[in-house]
Amino acid sequence: MKKSFILSGVALAFLSSCSSMNDNQSNSTRNENGHESAVLQSSNEARIEVIASHLEAPWAINKLEDTFYITERTGKIAKIKNGEVTRQNVLLTKTLSTASEAGLLGLVLAPDFEQSNQAFAYYTYEKGREQFNRIVLLQLVEDTWHEKVVLVDEIPSGTYHHGGRLKIGPDRKLYATAGDASNPDFAQDVDSLGGKILRINLDGTIPEDNPFPSSYVYSYGHRNPQGIGWAQDGSLYASEHGQSANDEINKIYAGENYGWPIIEGIETQEGLITPLFTSGENITWAPSGMDFYKDELFVAALRGEALLAFHLKTEEVREIVADVGRTRDVWIEQGVLYWITNNTDGRGTPSSKDDQLFQMKL
Repeated sequence: MKKSFILSGVALAFLSSCSSMNDNQSNSTRNENGHESAVLQSSNEARIEVIASHLEAPWAINKLEDTFYITERTGKIAKIKNGEVTRQNVLLTKTLSTASEAGLLGLVLAPDFEQSNQAFAYYTYEKGREQFNRIVLLQLVEDTWHEKVVLVDEIPSGTYHHGGRLKIGPDRKLYATAGDASNPDFAQDVDSLGGKILRINLDGTIPEDNPFPSSYVYSYGHRNPQGIGWAQDGSLYASEHGQSANDEINKIYAGENYGWPIIEGIETQEGLITPLFTSGENITWAPSGMDFYKDELFVAALRGEALLAFHLKTEEVREIVADVGRTRDVWIEQGVLYWITNNTDGRGTPSSKDDQLFQMKL
């Protein structure tokens, strides 16, 4: 079984105007030998630009040419062009949940969006006294999105841990992250969709080459994965929230078990995959959306209130941006990094302009 290295180096680059870190986060990270890594100082403040403000708990970024489509957990899609925000209604067939961390989450435009006006979405809904997540196909008609087809339904949903990230991979399959729905046992049950990374044909059927017969499950043993992305060589990576710390960046292999709740952090056990990077026992990143650029995984950090870059070759971690509060998702295109804050999600301290969409040239 392949075992990956644990975080062995960190270079944290702060904005010159950065305030002190949170109480549960220091400005250094310990490696597996307990040694603290050095802190590097630099400033990116002059390169940061605000594209749009006053977003409402935004969750996922999509961009097509000069137009952004950003989900808001409250049930809208914010269309942003030339800095102007137009809120598009989303007509769903189920009642959108307003529970913590729930709502309208992941979104990915269909590969033929310019012709079809279709997209895939992940949302949490209420069914009587129960709550579930589902993946659906949306159709855009004028400025309103309509739920047309349910692709995957009754993904477990609990008090917390809904997962929710959607991406289309290099293989043109739809990938989704599903949390353990606050029930750790789901993560180890391959017959449950909770605590998993799912792989789906774009028509909602199960790919024949999935690792488990007649199952959407691609990998399991996850607690609350909220980000996925691919390196240039086609390798899949995912970010995952730890229980109180021990957040993870994992390289994802088909059919493998990532350990939750049996192991976490640097713990090992035969047959279980340990993380590529971990925050350790004393630091919390709460990593969310991610993207890849020049050998680095760029990851939004909610509790870390920063953007982090994980170098896959040097094993270093850099803090790219800080002092903007909670960050939820990132998008990289032509050497420009875009990200959204999440200070209005009920857990942050919003400014008068939050939430915002930013950009910075890398």
